[in-house]
Amino acid sequence: MKPDCIGHADISPDIVLAAQRAAGKRTAFVSAEVREDRLDRLIDVLLTRDKDICAALMDDYGFRSECQSRFAEVVTSVKPLKVARRKVRQWMKPERRKVDFPFNLAGARAEIHYQPLGCVGLISPWNFPVNLTVVPLAGILAAGNRAMIKPSELTPATAALMQEMFAASFDDEEVAVITGGVETGKAFAALPFDHLVYTGGAAVAREIMRAAAANLVPLTLELGGKSPVIVSRGADLHVAARRILFGKVFNAGQICLAPDYLFIERKQLEPFVDALKLACRDMLPADRAHRDYVSVVNARHKARLTAFIDEARSAGASIVELGPVMGKTDGKHNLMPITLIIEPDDECAVSKEEIFGPLLVIKTYENLDDVITCINAGPKPLALYYFGNDREEQQRVLRETTSGGVTINDVIMHYTVDDLPFGGVGESGMGAYHGFHGFRQFSHARAVYRQTTFDLGRLVRPPYGAGFKKIADLLIRFS
Repeated sequence: MKPDCIGHADISPDIVLAAQRAAGKRTAFVSAEVREDRLDRLIDVLLTRDKDICAALMDDYGFRSECQSRFAEVVTSVKPLKVARRKVRQWMKPERRKVDFPFNLAGARAEIHYQPLGCVGLISPWNFPVNLTVVPLAGILAAGNRAMIKPSELTPATAALMQEMFAASFDDEEVAVITGGVETGKAFAALPFDHLVYTGGAAVAREIMRAAAANLVPLTLELGGKSPVIVSRGADLHVAARRILFGKVFNAGQICLAPDYLFIERKQLEPFVDALKLACRDMLPADRAHRDYVSVVNARHKARLTAFIDEARSAGASIVELGPVMGKTDGKHNLMPITLIIEPDDECAVSKEEIFGPLLVIKTYENLDDVITCINAGPKPLALYYFGNDREEQQRVLRETTSGGVTINDVIMHYTVDDLPFGGVGESGMGAYHGFHGFRQFSHARAVYRQTTFDLGRLVRPPYGAGFKKIADLLIRFS
């Protein structure tokens, strides 16, 4: 049950943080029962407000398929919460560690005790505003922390709904949602949290890092990037086309893990484009128009994507619109068809910037060496995708490239595995969460050593005699 609320609306973020810190000092140990109750309340509010979540996202996007919204924001959010709810007691148990000779023989013990960090700030994005709040929150709450959330101002209806949902289910001393624009976000990032989580673009991440540095706040950053796809000569083109296309149909490619640019052998280009056309007709049939699709979030973002297409076309790239067929709209939608940009100039913006929309760049290659060189020439991506069944080639790609995660013969799916860490590397982010990795990311791993009753320490304490060198040599030998 939710405790008595201290009042939620229009409270200054620094006052909320002070209240959370004070509450944390009163209850330094957070029992498994309390953690389970918080997770239960979050699961319950998601399931009872699922229709409201879909409606808010429809309002924010202009058009967002209700099926996609419910799946992306509720179905895939409840799963990690239930995993944390089932396993939190197991995760909380101290972990035994090895003790060195000779103290191990005398009964000394070493353990790791996981403690809450305290107050965790969470800045969530507009593309999956509920899911990318709730999934890290599963680890934050399982670890026994309190949380403050700043949703994106680009999805205001969903942000307001989240504030209402959390206020109805949690006291501000447990979880609080702070809404507002850019200035509120800057003030939020400057608060002295015990940890801060940010999902979004690299440019804003740099500003957040500067603000957090003033208070030595550690960060978890999930930043996306240009995630490549390699389609090998042995890949089933129709299977690859369906699976890759889904990465652009889902949320209209507005996903940090969406396939951004694709490599395929030159002789396979034409049949692969044909396979993509067929997959699009099957996935988004004309008789359903755009009902299973998603609008680009706003006019500004649509203009950015349109400029990518126009520049690439002017520079000689082939442009292929796959669909869906949009027909007439009432002007409120920013719908864009899934569009292939084939062989754009390397200096075009679409070749250099993260796309984050329903555009897919396709490049042809002659040999895998060139593909690996091209991938490694850019920043390390959040994800890398490989299609094909050549195990030697798979291993070579895994060995010779770096990315936050990899899915072989599909896209995005590694994100759905709760037992795998999710996070970036280099410019695609730092830190990782999901499942136990999230619990550990948002916990302090406290080293605990229990000394034996035998005073073996006297062997290495002064005054040093002739036997000390023998003890030192013995310790080196058994290291």
